[in-house]
Amino acid sequence: MEYKNLIATMYLKNGMAVISRDNLEIAGDWKELAKFYNESGVDKLYVFDLSDSEMEHEINLHTIKQLCRIIEIPIYGGGAITQIEDIKKILYAGCKGAILSSSARDLIPLAQEADKRFGREKLLVSMETVDLIFKHGKEVKEHIHKLVVLNEDIVESLENITDMPFSVIISGYEKKRWIEILKKDCVTGIGGDYVSNRDTDLMKVKRFLSTEGIQTQKFQPSMEWAEFKLNAEGLIPVIVQDYQTCEVLMLAYMNEEAYHTTLALGKMTYYSRSRKELWIKGETSGHYQYVKSLTIDCDKDTILANVSQVGAACHTGNPTCFFQELVKKEYISRNPLKIFENIYNTIAARKHQPREGSYTNALFEEGLDEILKEIGREATEIVIAAKNPELEDVKYEISDFLYHMMVLMVEKGVTWEDIVEELCQR
Repeated sequence: MEYKNLIATMYLKNGMAVISRDNLEIAGDWKELAKFYNESGVDKLYVFDLSDSEMEHEINLHTIKQLCRIIEIPIYGGGAITQIEDIKKILYAGCKGAILSSSARDLIPLAQEADKRFGREKLLVSMETVDLIFKHGKEVKEHIHKLVVLNEDIVESLENITDMPFSVIISGYEKKRWIEILKKDCVTGIGGDYVSNRDTDLMKVKRFLSTEGIQTQKFQPSMEWAEFKLNAEGLIPVIVQDYQTCEVLMLAYMNEEAYHTTLALGKMTYYSRSRKELWIKGETSGHYQYVKSLTIDCDKDTILANVSQVGAACHTGNPTCFFQELVKKEYISRNPLKIFENIYNTIAARKHQPREGSYTNALFEEGLDEILKEIGREATEIVIAAKNPELEDVKYEISDFLYHMMVLMVEKGVTWEDIVEELCQR
């Protein structure tokens, strides 16, 4: 099934989000906007760099890179793209594609070179007139994956002269016009100020579009409620965990209405057994749980919900409801992430709270150059060990290298979260 996308737009000036190309008033904290787009039902984000100097361009690129680390939906970057290096920077920042401008000088040679280096699927072109297609339709189709229409008045004309797919950035929300545009086979999505507005209920918009036969990306269950095995109260228990850390946050219950409300809103909704009513988690506290996935167990009598938790899950203010320890046996954790985090935290503690005789403290005291020398030595030791048949030597040397690498990370203020976010963009 071909889904239609709802696309948010963000315009950057001096590293900050502004309202539009023509209105440079600050639109709000771009980090908060990014978090909202991540959870609200936005399918894609187009970011346009409005810089008019090389220095400002670099500032905006830095913001785009940070956006790519925060946002999980695909980001496409445009604006200030005049050469192949600009496209490379946009893609290396983490964007899924680069949006070239139809008004750019030497667009076709640039698109040809970019296609050869990065692939056609990475390239889009924004346009306000159909001149580019009239003059270079063949070349555009050969080297460009998709068009981005910035002027809704050319939609019908464009539809008549090319079969290339395109998205439309439109002002406001006029239902009849939206339906008209989205029902066109060549249109892959629609966006603009209405989608970008934090007051817009995009899940409601998607439900409305569905009634008009326009399918968008929303939660479609693979199983009907009638297939679940309910308890004596007609409820199903839901185990809730953080989608990133897998930490168990809480246990709650759903009835059929709560289940369908959860799917419709994209926010976890439960049935309160004590109050005998539905409750949307976070409706009063603001600590919403945004759905990432729902999974049923083998007996079909328990749901596992992976969520993005805003604030604390527990009414006590604790991150999780499971914080009161009953019994505990000492054990060695084999969880790689936990081990890396624990060692990193120990190294960071040594830097800020030195201990006499600590090798880690000695490294910090001797400075960056000594830390880098040790990393170089350990890297060489890994190469030598790998040439020998003894596997234990390889494990030992890699462990030494990772330790010294974490010393460098602490020295430079790089966290494991930073590394994971960077790897996710690769």
